[in-house]
Amino acid sequence: MNSSDSPNPLVWYFPLNRPHVGVPLGNGVQGVLIWGEDTLRLTVARAGFWDHRNGQDIPPTTTFAGVRRALETGDNDALAALFPKRAPGAPFPQQMGGGRLELTFPDGLRPIDATLDLAAAEVVVQIASEVGAPAMHALRIRQTSEEEICWIEGDAALLGAMRIELQPAYDLMPDHAMAALGIAPPSPWTAADEGGFVQSLPADDPLAVAWCRAPGLILLATRLGIGAEAEVKGAMEGFDARAADATRASYWTAYWSRAARVILPDAILQQQYDYGLYRQAGLIRRHAPAATLQGPWMEDTRIPPWSNDYHFNINVQLVYGAALATGQAEEMRPLWDMLRGWIPRFRKLGESFYEIPGAMLLPHAVDDRCQMMGSFWAGAIDQACLSWMGQMAWQCYRYTAEVEHLREIVFPLLEGAFLGYWAMLEKIGEPGGGYRYAIPISVSPEFGGSDPRRCWGRDASFQLAALRMTVDLLLAAASALGRTSDPRWIDVLTHLPHYSTIAASDGSYAWIGEPKLRIALWEGQDLPESHRHHSHLAAIHPFRTIEPFDPPHRNIVARSLNRWNTMGAGNWTGWCLPWASILCSRCGLADAAQSWLHILAEQFTNEGHATLHNADGAGVFGWDDGSLAWPDHRKGADYAHYETMQMDAAMGAVTAILEMLVSVRNGVVHLADRLPKGWRELSFTRMRVEGGFLLDATFRHGRVKTISVLSPRGGPLRLAHHLGPRWQLDDQPRTERILSIDTAPGQQLQLRRSQP
Repeated sequence: MNSSDSPNPLVWYFPLNRPHVGVPLGNGVQGVLIWGEDTLRLTVARAGFWDHRNGQDIPPTTTFAGVRRALETGDNDALAALFPKRAPGAPFPQQMGGGRLELTFPDGLRPIDATLDLAAAEVVVQIASEVGAPAMHALRIRQTSEEEICWIEGDAALLGAMRIELQPAYDLMPDHAMAALGIAPPSPWTAADEGGFVQSLPADDPLAVAWCRAPGLILLATRLGIGAEAEVKGAMEGFDARAADATRASYWTAYWSRAARVILPDAILQQQYDYGLYRQAGLIRRHAPAATLQGPWMEDTRIPPWSNDYHFNINVQLVYGAALATGQAEEMRPLWDMLRGWIPRFRKLGESFYEIPGAMLLPHAVDDRCQMMGSFWAGAIDQACLSWMGQMAWQCYRYTAEVEHLREIVFPLLEGAFLGYWAMLEKIGEPGGGYRYAIPISVSPEFGGSDPRRCWGRDASFQLAALRMTVDLLLAAASALGRTSDPRWIDVLTHLPHYSTIAASDGSYAWIGEPKLRIALWEGQDLPESHRHHSHLAAIHPFRTIEPFDPPHRNIVARSLNRWNTMGAGNWTGWCLPWASILCSRCGLADAAQSWLHILAEQFTNEGHATLHNADGAGVFGWDDGSLAWPDHRKGADYAHYETMQMDAAMGAVTAILEMLVSVRNGVVHLADRLPKGWRELSFTRMRVEGGFLLDATFRHGRVKTISVLSPRGGPLRLAHHLGPRWQLDDQPRTERILSIDTAPGQQLQLRRSQP
């Protein structure tokens, strides 16, 4: 077990034959992937380089009532007319990559290995004549903390003798992919020891990529916007490596000193956590665009899959899921700024679609202008996308206590989501004169695709949980803002089911008491197959509207998890694994939570430590890498077109590891009382929880031994400490199972297990 406060370095071994097996450097804006075989290649991209053409909207004539009518009457033609498709072959919003800097060494030299110092964000590439030969040179590769410059330091004679070529992504993509979209070739320039190009787009700002050689240095720079060529040249001319390195080092020192540190007795999870935190700092930055599926790390071998866009039905939430607990609330501001700017658009879409004032709507996949990526109607009407972002915004408020954030972002998102749901609800009478609410048309994300015969139903459990969560948080937000509660909120909470159920006819967990029910996708629809979205279990996580061990839910949850396990993971993708791990942690299944993260490492992580959408190999998961199609099952030259790197799984793994140690349930902070077998000693420091508290803890012999709590701003704390029946608070004996205390600003609490 690593006892240091610094993460261990990682090593890559050449040949590295694809961009996404390379070593990453990132500052939220500029992304660099270091790879190659006989040569050293640096793939560079710039977040926010969007071709925005042909973004779609839900037509103003399309309404929820019209969708309901088309679905309930089976009028597929009418449904298709409500969500018209763009013309075949027409471009749609997509982020584009940048280019590749290729370094060819003299005298037959080649890269042998690369070591990434996670703590310092520095890459050292060893150069030798062949594998196994002593290293003859070392190149140090670093990146500015905010500017768009990466630089290579090394022996001046070696750098001067290298052949350097800068290739635009435009020229590297097969089948003239960018030209086919009507994009013109880049405009290059060359001079002695420097070169570059400007890649223009038909209707958007151009990207400039450039390099230059100076004594002992090679610079690689990017700029986006009108005048990018002059800006990138000026940035390189005025570059001060010593000053840039000091600023860079200061950023990384500060980052690791505030980030939550976890020391685990599990090498796989330790690497997932440490490397995940490193990648988080390259992905989520205050000065950068809000993070997308891949962030700034875009390949030069194709246009990034799924446009490297924003998916709000799970992926964005996973990307940002660990930021609060690890101390990066300030770095989330670009996300909130983007959503704040979109609120008028949410309202325009929602009021038109739901035909009710104040309603909002957020389609599940959009670009950075909130334009829809396509006409996937089932995703366009997934109201939980907006609720989920409202929940994330609320959680940020609970960590930061920023009232402006609560007033301008949290409350509007939650209220707009509720009003959309309110327009969908219908009241159903029940025997005895009572009533309940139902959502007559609802979806469970991506189940059934967009097939109107199987992708929707009444009372999808995902939507029920999202609505209940929305109302719970609206009540809390209104109270915090001093606003009057809407009586409809309590009415909905009182008369809306927690989830839909179905009879467990296959005998799963038949020995559990009556009634023999489990959670359904929606009314009458059991989970019939392996499915990558665990959305029907959203009441457990992420919306957390039930406690799995509470008597009304315990047996139903047990049967539901058994059914989920029985259907299996064959159709899961990379980001499904950390989600599954969190679900298991919430249900006290520590060994299962650990196992899913091990499978993520084994099956959905490539040899370059990058997490993938598809499995990195065939034979276990249906979403695989296509290697069964290769005669020798090897990754051929075109394999890069089957490899989809996404940051959701990597960031989700960090969240899942934290969830194994600390969780918040109904306002109570719980330290883990169940750990994976074999976990005897571990610790964490600087972990943030709701209320703004910072926790440190040590575990010995599989049990919590000590807890330290810092309360920076004061406030009530409820802590399920699991220190046993006898414990001490600031050296005073205590016996209560849950510590309830009003803390003062700056107060620190010391809890420890009493000696037996």
